[in-house]
Amino acid sequence: MGPTSRNQKSSQKDAAPNEAKPPRYPQRNRSITASASASAFASPAVANSRVAKERPSSSTAGEGEPQETVLKLPSIPTLPAWMAKLVPLEGLGCEAAVGSLTPSREREYKVTNKHTEGRRPIYAIVFNFLDVRYYDIFATACGPRLSTYCCLMNGKFALLQSYLDDDMNESFFTVSWACDIDGNPLLVAAGSTGIIRVINCATEKIYKSLVGHGGSVNEIKSQPLNPSLIISASKDESIKLWNVQTGILILVFGGVGGHRHEVLGVDFHTSDIYRFLSCGMDNTVRIWSMKEFWEYVEKSYSWTDATSKFPTKFVQFPVLCAEIHSNYVDCTKWLGDFVLSKSVENEILLWEPITKEENPGEGHIDVLQKYPVPECNIWFMKFSCDFHHNQLAIGNRDGKVYVWKVQTSPPVLIARLNNPQVKSAIRQTAVSFDGSTILACTEDGNIWRWDEVDHPTAPVPSKKQK
Repeated sequence: MGPTSRNQKSSQKDAAPNEAKPPRYPQRNRSITASASASAFASPAVANSRVAKERPSSSTAGEGEPQETVLKLPSIPTLPAWMAKLVPLEGLGCEAAVGSLTPSREREYKVTNKHTEGRRPIYAIVFNFLDVRYYDIFATACGPRLSTYCCLMNGKFALLQSYLDDDMNESFFTVSWACDIDGNPLLVAAGSTGIIRVINCATEKIYKSLVGHGGSVNEIKSQPLNPSLIISASKDESIKLWNVQTGILILVFGGVGGHRHEVLGVDFHTSDIYRFLSCGMDNTVRIWSMKEFWEYVEKSYSWTDATSKFPTKFVQFPVLCAEIHSNYVDCTKWLGDFVLSKSVENEILLWEPITKEENPGEGHIDVLQKYPVPECNIWFMKFSCDFHHNQLAIGNRDGKVYVWKVQTSPPVLIARLNNPQVKSAIRQTAVSFDGSTILACTEDGNIWRWDEVDHPTAPVPSKKQK
C-alpha cells in the first residue's frame, strides 16, 4: 500500500494511485482522552503482556487444593500530555462556516495550454517563490524525470531543463525549490527509492544525494526563511530535517510521539522558523518545534568532519497532535497561525490550534471553516496557494479544479475550472504569485494551464527591482 506502488499505472478511475479508495479506519471515539489512548503508545513490555498471569504463593492455598491462576491486569501509565490527541471541542458557541459550491466568478479563467510529459503520472508541480527572479519558473516530477519550465506571457510553456535519474525505476513523488549559499536555485526531489536528489540548476549537475530514509519519500518542503533547510516526509513514519548546503541530517522527528503510519505531507511555518506541520495515514496532523534543538541546526553549517559523524538529534514529541479527520490526511499548510488540512473526505478544513507554551500538548482545536471539494475522496491529491495565501486551488478525480478565496468567511468559491479533455485525476495544482495562472498535473501525464481572462499583467511581479 502507499506511494511505493505508483510505478504501475492504475486501470481504475478512483485508484490511489493504483488501488481503490483507501480503507477507512474504524471510527474512533471523538472524546478520546489521554488515558484512553495510552495503550496505543505503551512500552513494549506493557504491550506484550496485556494480561499477566501470576500464581498465588504457597501460603495462600492449602495443601491438596488446586492451584488457581489469577489474572492480573497491568497498570497502564497515563499518556503524557504532549502525546495526547486533541479533537475539536463541541459547544464553542459557533459552527464552522461552510463554503457554497456556487462560483462567485470574481475571476474568470480559460484553458490556454496543455503539455504532455509522458505516459506516467505527474505527481508534483510547484512554482519557485524563493526568489523574485524566478517567480514564473515551475518544476514537475514525472517518473524518473524532473523538468523545469517558464510560464510565457502568451499562455505557452518554455522547457528550460530536464533531468533523468540514473535509476530508471525511480518514481519521483515530490519536488521543491531550495537555494545554495550563493542564492542559486536548487531543485530537490525524491520518491520511491527514498533517495533525495539535490540538483544545482546553474551547473545542471547533481549537487547532493541525501540518503537516510528507510522508505519512499512522499513530500519535501524548504524553509522559506532559510531555503538551505528542507524537511522530508516518508513512508518510514519519520520526518527528517536536512541542510542541503552541507548534506547533513540534522534532526529526525518520530518515535513514541510520532506518526504511526506513512507521513504524507509537511509544511514550514511562514514566519516562525522553528515550527512545521506534518500529516499522514494515521489520520492526524502534528505540529513540531525545533526551537529547543536549534543549536544542532547552527552546528550543521560549521561542521567540518564527515557528515555521518554529525550528532543527529532524535525528536520524539510534537507540540500538538490533532485528530480532526477520520481518514488519511495527505496535505496540510499554514495560513498564518491557522492550519489548512485535507483528508479523503471531499473537503478542506481551516482550524485553529490553541496550545499553551508552558504545557505542550494541552489546549484545544477549533474548526473554523470548511471548503467542499466534490469527488476528492482518493488520497495523494494536494492543494496549493498563491504567494500571499489569498486563494487556494485543488483538483479532484474528475479533472476539475476548485479555486477558493481562502481569507473570507464564509469561504467563497472563485471559480470551478474544467475542460472536456481533462478526464484524469489531478494530483497537484500550482498557483502563480498573484493567482492569475493556475497549473494542474494529472494522472495521465499532462500539464494543464488556465489563465485569468483579460488579465493585463504578467503572472509574476516585475523583475526590475533594485
